[in-house]
Amino acid sequence: MPRPFLEVDALSKRYADERGRFGEPVFDDVSFGIERGEFVCIVGHSGCGKTTILNVLSGMKQRVGIARAFAIEPKMLLLDEPFGALDALTRGTIQDELLAIVQATHQTVFMITHDVDEAILLADKVLLMSNGPRARIAEIVVNTMPRSRTRNDIHHDPQYYRIRNHLVDFLVARSKQAQAESGPPLVLSPGLDAAEAPLAPMSANPSIAATATTLQAA
Repeated sequence: MPRPFLEVDALSKRYADERGRFGEPVFDDVSFGIERGEFVCIVGHSGCGKTTILNVLSGMKQRVGIARAFAIEPKMLLLDEPFGALDALTRGTIQDELLAIVQATHQTVFMITHDVDEAILLADKVLLMSNGPRARIAEIVVNTMPRSRTRNDIHHDPQYYRIRNHLVDFLVARSKQAQAESGPPLVLSPGLDAAEAPLAPMSANPSIAATATTLQAA
């Protein structure tokens, strides 16, 4: 089976206190893959380690501006809530521009957001994190809506409400429960009718050492 463009397997992160003692992991056993040209959003409550995961992937604590990032044509674009400080009208306009550029260039994107509607609009799949400490990727939600979706028509698709309800239900009711669970994340397609939606755990590769992160060459 071909390896994805980016593969994260059993990633964990601990911080030491002032005496050098390590506490519980911020997140533990985080595993997922991203295909070339895929737009992935990661969603979770504050403190679950989303930004730390992004920093591990980038190798530096740096937030990349969208225009600058596309100008240098990186292998993967890493964004940490890039629209959080914008008003609603401007945010919507920039979201549309980003979506158009990504679709035209087939850029691979990994983005942190707290906005489920933004995630549904932009992402091909949404990674849902449990609460921390020991946060984990609990579910990988596949966005089965057409990639041609726009802010103006997305709410006309019945899949939108199924996906949105699933994301909100996880954040409100199931993210804490998922903290106590273990194992690979479930891969779900809540936008499809129940009879059509596949439900399967993501395959794990125990041969890869913990905390390994691999970015395949172009």
